[in-house]
Amino acid sequence: MTIGNGTTHRGDGRQPDELRPVSVELGLQKWAEGSCLIRVGGTHVLCAATIEDRVPPFLRGKGTGWVTAEYSMLPRSTADRTPREAAMGKVGGRTHEIQRLVGRSLRGIVDLAKLGERTVTVDCDVLQADGGTRTASITGGYIALAVALTRFGMERHLRGHVAAVSVGIVDGRPVLDLDYPEDSHADVDVNVVGTDAGTYVEIQGTAEGKPFGRADMNALLDLADVGLARLFEAQARAIATVAK
Repeated sequence: MTIGNGTTHRGDGRQPDELRPVSVELGLQKWAEGSCLIRVGGTHVLCAATIEDRVPPFLRGKGTGWVTAEYSMLPRSTADRTPREAAMGKVGGRTHEIQRLVGRSLRGIVDLAKLGERTVTVDCDVLQADGGTRTASITGGYIALAVALTRFGMERHLRGHVAAVSVGIVDGRPVLDLDYPEDSHADVDVNVVGTDAGTYVEIQGTAEGKPFGRADMNALLDLADVGLARLFEAQARAIATVAK
């Protein structure tokens, strides 16, 4: 697959179709049913899944389950300290948007009817941010969810894998997995949430300057599919180590 002019101009030396280094460490939180620390380059997110035998009020008595998520950034996950949202008395719009995205993404690959009246809450806490915190949260959140269900013999309730990656047009070229310096001056920024069945849960795309065309979008989705395939492999390797 040839992207752009085939030369390397990215600040960290990566090729246009290359992910940042991805690593997954399981079992970081003793009491969580499933947990992992996912590192995607300089972005590190701690994900933990909790299974509870209850559902939200709107689902009581319906025999179906629920999957939801919460997302937060630690105060020094960024270069300048960001106050805790709890100290400000409300969840910010960006946080609310991201945690709803993570929840939607994870619900899309769980058979909620077979889950029964249980809720799985996936907490995603950003320890260090260098671009792509929402995509890392979805990719790592799936691992934590799958680990929790596998440990309790409910892995059959998973319909497949879900992961997310960013793509964009930077300096006129499509690139995969934007870090913060790239994201901060990208001409086009797109977050792609996809499944290992080749379907998409959500595509969020924005032109920061000049509008982009259909051909650009097709090239970016092709690039995202390359990254997603590699992320599914990383997820599978991590989950395969979990004892049932």
